[in-house]
Amino acid sequence: MELIKRNIHMDRERCRAFTQMTLEDDVIISDSRPDAAKLIMDRGNVVVDEVKVTDDHAAVKGKLEFYVLYLTEKGSGAEEKNDVACMEGTIPFEEMVFMEGVKNGDSVNVDWEIEDLSVGMINSRKLSIQSLLGLSLSCGEISDEETAVDLYSEEPVEFRKKTLDVATVAVKKKDIFRIKEEVEIPGSFPNIASMIWSEVVPGTVEFKALEDKIALQGELHAFFLYRGQNERGQGDEEEICHYETTLPFAGSLECGGCREGMIPEIHLCAQNKDVEVRPDFDGEERVITFEQCLELDICIYEEDSIDILSDVYGVVKEVAVQEKNADFKRLQGKCSGKAKISGHFKAQEENAMLHKILHTAGKLQIGEKKAVEGGIEITGTVELQIFYECSNEKERYGVIRGSIPFQYLLETDGSLDDCVYPVNACVDQIAVAIIDNQEVDVKCVLYFRANIYRKWQEKIVEQIIVTEPDMEKMAALPGIAVYMVREGESLWDIGKRYYVPVSVIKQTNALQNDEVRAGDKILIVKGM
Repeated sequence: MELIKRNIHMDRERCRAFTQMTLEDDVIISDSRPDAAKLIMDRGNVVVDEVKVTDDHAAVKGKLEFYVLYLTEKGSGAEEKNDVACMEGTIPFEEMVFMEGVKNGDSVNVDWEIEDLSVGMINSRKLSIQSLLGLSLSCGEISDEETAVDLYSEEPVEFRKKTLDVATVAVKKKDIFRIKEEVEIPGSFPNIASMIWSEVVPGTVEFKALEDKIALQGELHAFFLYRGQNERGQGDEEEICHYETTLPFAGSLECGGCREGMIPEIHLCAQNKDVEVRPDFDGEERVITFEQCLELDICIYEEDSIDILSDVYGVVKEVAVQEKNADFKRLQGKCSGKAKISGHFKAQEENAMLHKILHTAGKLQIGEKKAVEGGIEITGTVELQIFYECSNEKERYGVIRGSIPFQYLLETDGSLDDCVYPVNACVDQIAVAIIDNQEVDVKCVLYFRANIYRKWQEKIVEQIIVTEPDMEKMAALPGIAVYMVREGESLWDIGKRYYVPVSVIKQTNALQNDEVRAGDKILIVKGM
């Protein structure tokens, strides 16, 4: 008697850890940059350079990259004006994180979030950088559940199967998708003398599994602040210009083993871009080129229906099964939705005279997500930096900082008990309107998407044990009997009790199917 088995590829998270760390440093503005008078905008990025794993620990080594846009000290002369400049720098870090269960040689994935970034001025040549950084570490593995799906036996034996709908792992890997774009500024804008500040942020990105590849489609939100050449193309009075646009992109990434209809579960992390200015066909500096790298943590699931062996009994010999618990999961559903939020904010500076909104940077931070009746309740905030131009020429630029809290119900079908639901979220749209000289109205559209997976344990047959029959027990069984079906019993239960094949019971009682009800009388004839 031989079990025929099949390997079912499943992924599981063996251990997880979270840590917060505070990074701070005082940074000197380089001699090549002008003195700072007022800070405008800032942003940060984290690069993880190395993860070393030892027993129960992971050492994470990386750096925080920061970028600061600021107003310079006023120039001399009758028309004193602030100029705009930027600086950047890095703060290295190395953190040892306790991860119970992780072992030397394991692969540990690190997700990061800059929970807070504060930049302050110590003096015109020195800035204070403080950041609260959250690191989420996870150690996952692909396990092959060796599951019995059939049975070969030369002796008469009865066995039955049941169908499992599972999401098996078809592809598990990391990759990088590079987006190369170029933007030509409109003809009404001056030529570019030098780039001051650039910001390229991905919006909603959709993934689709195709034959041996993954298709991507989304948008990049780009903002550029630059010095424009004067009409003569030279001189000291260069105009500060800004250009903002949304760039759609589409492409594909090679992914062997992927097929159409599979379920992509992909985590996206956008790393900083390389921005360059080049001449157009007329030789004028009007074309901005950049390359955005999307780091992708890819898991592709395949929905599969597998008939597994669920029980066995013997007819002429005693047959017992040895079982074990195995972990499975399946896709229960998909959901997505958008939320609209709004807020009013006032400029912190009393002499601010808002003239034009140049750019708004919005960062979505999820505080909590939990299962409630009707779906997934998501709470968090959108952190805003609103960069504006003043009608007051002596105070040309400023920033309004604020946050909008939100609570959103991502509606789902069915219960979320024993489910996992990784949520992808982003700021899809931001619109800012000036109400008066001091106040703005902000409207945001947030986009949420989640695949819901139900996890459960299933008993699977691990081994068949065959022994000689208990002759006293066999002799005590009647050759012919009329059995009254009890509540919850099936023909399988009755056949197993009397060592009679189900097919024989059906033939003896002229039954067309396996359905029986409590109180039915079944004729049992041993040895037919």
